[in-house]
Amino acid sequence: MKHILMIVTLGALLVGACAPAATEVEASAVWARTGMSGGTGAAYLTLVNGTPADDELLSASSDVAEAVEIHLSQAGANGEMQMIPQESVPLAAGAKVEFKPGGLHVMLIGLKQDLKVGDQFELTLHFKNHADIVLKVIVKEEATDM
Repeated sequence: MKHILMIVTLGALLVGACAPAATEVEASAVWARTGMSGGTGAAYLTLVNGTPADDELLSASSDVAEAVEIHLSQAGANGEMQMIPQESVPLAAGAKVEFKPGGLHVMLIGLKQDLKVGDQFELTLHFKNHADIVLKVIVKEEATDM
């Protein structure tokens, strides 16, 4: 009888281990740099597509800026850094995409207020298939504060 109970328990554990970890598009490690009113700022995050379907991040919006764009920083032909606006960011099923300094980022253009360390604001991500995600962004001085 003990053997049957152990086999049933082991089977239940194995079935639970095979269950999918996530079924949503999720954002984590969300933060923004400091910025001055009238200037620009940037927000960073990590997106994970836990769904079985490919998706795309189409745009972002926030009340703290006149405009919000998705940009990619990369070195140009002469070695100078360029910020290239992105029409969308592909997010394959099961994929993880990092928005970080020197790479993809959410550009906050025409800040309506100063962004000081400790401030918080909302940033909404708009997807092709997934519902919008509203994030609480915390302003930090450095990425190492996370």
